[in-house]
Amino acid sequence: MSLLWLFGVVAAVELIGVATDSTLLQWLAKPLLAPVLLVHLLRVRRRVDPVAVGLVFATGGDIALLVSGDTAFLVGMGCFLGTQVAFLTAFLRHRRPPVVAVAAYLACWVAANLVLWNSLGPLRLPVLGYSLALSLMAAAAAGVSRRVALGGGLFLISDLLIGMGAAGSRIPGHGLAVMTTYIAALLLITTGWAAATAAGTSPTAGGSPARAPGPVPGAAR
Repeated sequence: MSLLWLFGVVAAVELIGVATDSTLLQWLAKPLLAPVLLVHLLRVRRRVDPVAVGLVFATGGDIALLVSGDTAFLVGMGCFLGTQVAFLTAFLRHRRPPVVAVAAYLACWVAANLVLWNSLGPLRLPVLGYSLALSLMAAAAAGVSRRVALGGGLFLISDLLIGMGAAGSRIPGHGLAVMTTYIAALLLITTGWAAATAAGTSPTAGGSPARAPGPVPGAAR
């Protein structure tokens, strides 16, 4: 039986907890989001792959970000850096991303950091490095499938909202927007990845037979 129904329940509890500012509900639900998807992915894929590893890192990040303070924030960012690197590795192995997606996400990375730079204080460099990995992950997601691409974009939006909050700029319903986009991102990436890899094909973005992925155009690594 699919565990996605359980994920829906856990996600609903988490969003209710955020909307009502219930610490208890958030502690009960948020640490379970990624693990439920991890079990679902392992049932479908029947093997541990980088996306599964990324979900493990996401679990650690979710728990860390339930704790207040800059130290917990940095620990959470470090965990989610592991998530982005793991996802990026999986996506690049599967298919080379479109050059236009890489260019667009790197342009967004530059613009976002320029806007937030003066407000981030000591978090500037950690955010700079993390957001680069996040942007490259989102770009690489565009080469897997439309569902994974949408998940990558929503992950970037969710973390951009977190960055805005760290810089002292919050939109109405900020916490709910962060978690809604994050939950949708995890769901789309996990289910999209399971569907794309179940097909058993790994063509390049241009539709030709798969080749070992080369360096991402414009990437810093």
